Amino acid sequence: MPRALHFMPLLLLLLSLPPSQAAFPRDPLPLLTFDLQGTSPSFWFRGLEDDTEAAELGLDFQRFLTLNRTLLVAARDHVFSFDLQAQEEGLVPTKYLTWRSQDMENCAVRGKLTDECYNYIRVLVPWDGQTLLACGTNSFSPVCRNYGVISLQQEGEELSGQARCPFDATQSNVAVFAEPHFIQALEHGDHVYFFFREVSVEDARLGRVQFSRVARVCKRDMGGSPRALDRHWTSFLKLRLNCSVPGDSTFYFDVLQALTGPVSLHGRPALFGVFTTQTNSIPGSAVCAFYLDDVERGFEGKFKEQRSVDGAWTSVSEDRVPSPRPGSCAGVGGAASFSSSRDLPDEVLTFIKAHPLLDPAIPPATHQPLLTLTSRALLTQVAVDSMAGPFHNTTVLFLGSSDGTVLKVLPPGGSSGGREPIILEEINVYSPSRCSGKRAAQVARRVIGLELDVEGHRLFVAFSGCIIYLPLSRCTHHGACRRSCLASQDPYCGWHSSRGCVDIRGSAGTDVVPAGDQDSMEHGDCQDGATGSQSGMGDPAYVLLGPGPSLETPSPPSDAHPRSQSSTLGAHTQGKGAGWEGQE
Repeated sequence: MPRALHFMPLLLLLLSLPPSQAAFPRDPLPLLTFDLQGTSPSFWFRGLEDDTEAAELGLDFQRFLTLNRTLLVAARDHVFSFDLQAQEEGLVPTKYLTWRSQDMENCAVRGKLTDECYNYIRVLVPWDGQTLLACGTNSFSPVCRNYGVISLQQEGEELSGQARCPFDATQSNVAVFAEPHFIQALEHGDHVYFFFREVSVEDARLGRVQFSRVARVCKRDMGGSPRALDRHWTSFLKLRLNCSVPGDSTFYFDVLQALTGPVSLHGRPALFGVFTTQTNSIPGSAVCAFYLDDVERGFEGKFKEQRSVDGAWTSVSEDRVPSPRPGSCAGVGGAASFSSSRDLPDEVLTFIKAHPLLDPAIPPATHQPLLTLTSRALLTQVAVDSMAGPFHNTTVLFLGSSDGTVLKVLPPGGSSGGREPIILEEINVYSPSRCSGKRAAQVARRVIGLELDVEGHRLFVAFSGCIIYLPLSRCTHHGACRRSCLASQDPYCGWHSSRGCVDIRGSAGTDVVPAGDQDSMEHGDCQDGATGSQSGMGDPAYVLLGPGPSLETPSPPSDAHPRSQSSTLGAHTQGKGAGWEGQE
């Protein structure tokens, strides 16, 4: 369906609202667009050159893991190791391990498709700095192994993958989460936090509505007594994550798609998540951040219950909550007198079994989303650099989409002080000729992984069939155009008095003016700058993205994307070099 028709319901809804309710944020337009279709094949990886299955099926990417300046890529039948400190360009693994299913024939006999019977490496986590735990689906019979991080050699015997690994590549849950879609796990303090989405029990009357959740268990939870919760967690509690646009009629983005680990936001650890609307609702995406201390405090909230099948969910009065408070960790705080979770009183275990849900929901860090998008492809992934810019205090969001694009975004607030998010760049990353594999086109172009390498100034982007890397900035595309460089607002770029627009990381000193400096933008045009550069006015890679006051407007090239943005200068570039000239 054409995009304009696809999003028509949202437009009609907003037009029908009273004036006081029609303040839904408009989608910001990107300042710059890039297309990487013509980039060198060396920046892509779809599997081993002599692997005929990879040539036919693609990589079947599963997950990223970065350890000690080594990037590990889990895929179908393989784990690849890339040295992030290597100086040579291109994506060539320094090591790899091959781990194939031993039961392919029997799997096919049982009625499974051949594609389902490979060993998809779904779990890849570090035991410590030296050892990895890897788990694969192994023809629907999950198995785990330990491997050395450096050698990628197996250590010890195989372990059962039951309750540790999904049974097939399409699942995102294990035995402890039978129905929810698992997104992320985080170890913090005395607890492990699980982030997932599940069918809501609170709004069952509305059908299969999904809510995003965070659950928590104690690290030392050994299960209950033979009388209650034997071999089950005794500390499991869960809360809703609230990502919504406030107003007279709150608009919710309920479906968590991806989440980062802790990243600094306004000096406090926060988690950044991508959320979408319900599948049967108006399509839209949002980015919300949640302060980690707000998540912790949320587990001190009120317990919820439903006293009858059709009754409303209400808070449990405090006089009915047993002591120690259900969810407390044995040996800590209010439960310090209990040496083990097995020693907790039966009434505590019985209560938490019946009351795992808490209230209220955890609010977003800024009381509203950092970004909402309702007129473009849905967001799927997120990575965050919280130390960008000359003073390492600027936050930049990198967002993957279902249509194969990556957005580079400045969220509102922060060092720039802006009240609205700014899409600095929209980069068309997907290449059908290199990444299609066996997946349908709609699935194949979906960004399913992002991994940030700040030290190497790179972003790794994963599709099902391949991975690619691109630099975090493309500063040299502004060349000798001082106004374009500064108006880009890119925290990775700055204006050098003799070298033009440069990557700010390698350009210390007072000669560099950071992009976004409003005072400097008022003094300069596209005629001044580094001698000999051909960029700027008249360059076919240079496009004005809006009228802008007091600017000399160049005639855009015939392939420029139409814009209606009224502010700044930028570039639309295509073909080889569109994503790479920013590397210096």
